[in-house]
Amino acid sequence: MNCSLIITTYNWPEALNLVLLTAVNQSVQPNEIIIADDGSTEDTEFLINKFSNETLVPIVHSWQDDNGFRLSRSRNLAIAKAKYEYIVVIDGDMLLHKDFIKDHKKCAQIGFYVQGSRVLLQPKFSNTILITENIKYPSIFSTDVKNKLNMLRIPFLSSLICQRSNQNIDRIRGCNFSLFKEDILQINGFNEDFKTWGGEDSEFVQRLFNNSIQRKNLKFSAIQYHLYHKEGKSNNDNTAILNNTIDNNIDWCDNGIDKYL
Repeated sequence: MNCSLIITTYNWPEALNLVLLTAVNQSVQPNEIIIADDGSTEDTEFLINKFSNETLVPIVHSWQDDNGFRLSRSRNLAIAKAKYEYIVVIDGDMLLHKDFIKDHKKCAQIGFYVQGSRVLLQPKFSNTILITENIKYPSIFSTDVKNKLNMLRIPFLSSLICQRSNQNIDRIRGCNFSLFKEDILQINGFNEDFKTWGGEDSEFVQRLFNNSIQRKNLKFSAIQYHLYHKEGKSNNDNTAILNNTIDNNIDWCDNGIDKYL
């Protein structure tokens, strides 16, 4: 099975540099890496070109104009460009364990959305990594991390958990998920009516559920470390879109990926 790794980014090349270092050094390489860029300046383009010249993994820069928060559109553009059948999506501030892609591919199944977890790095530790560009992960006993349980990679236990399925909308994380491209197209991708941060991931997954897709939780594998930054808050408009999708059992968004295919 072939896969495309999609990395979202916006004007944080220092973080993207570290993420790409971990992405091109996987034990099982993705077949391509697509940078879903929501309008970054040329610094990000220079960085991507540098990596493209230094790695055998094809890297595609999917860029759009900087016209406000358009994460859904950026993801849709990148997914539309993906050449391979399985899609793994992360954010551009997530450092990957060397077996990250391997773990996602192991859990892959048509008709299933795979949700991973994250380890939260604290500000001082994150800043040190960004300044030194020396990627060293803290120990489980360190005070430099939260969500310490997510640091444990236990493949046998992970396989057991991944056999279970549900349609639980709680703790949807757009920074660590995967599914088959055909399942994304069946619901028309991400809803581009979302113009501010928050809720677009949950609404996307709710439409998957409404289209009979099941969820698997990828625990104790597919480990990633989140570089610290302040997070935004979802607004009432976003909540209204999500609630409408839930209340009316909507499985298709009109403002989606089909316009790019």
